[in-house]
Amino acid sequence: MLFASGTTNALIGVFTTTLGGYLTDLPTMSLQAGPFDADRSTWINGWTIFYWAWWISWSPFVASFIARVSRGRTIREFVVGVLAVPTLVSGLWFAVFGGAGVLAERDSGGSLSGLGTESQLFALLAGLPGGAVAAVGAVILIVTFFITSADSATFVLGAFTTEGGRDPHRSVTIAWGLVISASAAVLLVGGGLEGLQTASIVAAFPFAFVLLAALASLVKALRREPAVAPPASGDSAADRAGESDRREGVLPGR
Repeated sequence: MLFASGTTNALIGVFTTTLGGYLTDLPTMSLQAGPFDADRSTWINGWTIFYWAWWISWSPFVASFIARVSRGRTIREFVVGVLAVPTLVSGLWFAVFGGAGVLAERDSGGSLSGLGTESQLFALLAGLPGGAVAAVGAVILIVTFFITSADSATFVLGAFTTEGGRDPHRSVTIAWGLVISASAAVLLVGGGLEGLQTASIVAAFPFAFVLLAALASLVKALRREPAVAPPASGDSAADRAGESDRREGVLPGR
């Protein structure tokens, strides 16, 4: 709806411009620390470093969940389906919503920036035809995001704490859901969002070294992986997963 709201050409320009800027500036911006600019250093610590820590702290849950649902896929399929396509779709999403917000802010004389952060999206949608329907859809998407994130986290934690690690019992996932909810509530009441930020950074720092070890392990495993013929065009991911299980002794042979 936003993309077809009459500013399509401008939003396409936003996407191509920001994509080019991202690919060009990513190496430089990844190494910035702002040592001679206190304001810049504060911004980097509050945004860049925080989100690095946020993603690292989520990586055990997300990686385990994606690895489970991707069983039987080739590395090429995994890279395209999990990394390349979602990255491009996310870039388009940010370009459309971010570009539309900037254009609306410019055309309205700064009315959006005067609103609270939680109200700006709905104010942007309210200016579109069918804005009420779009606002309801946005709420549904936000709720779905939180539910699916919590569901994957409880599933993975349940798998980690279940013998065999395959299908955790419902009571185990419910228990982990209560623990996660209580922990988030305590952090919010005790320190607000700053408490959550601090907790995520503290949890992510040691796990950064685990990720480096995991990368080295992946490289080592790929070097030891014997070369195999590419799968036939009719072979599905389920067939390849079943063949993998048979090699590991999980399923009986054919």
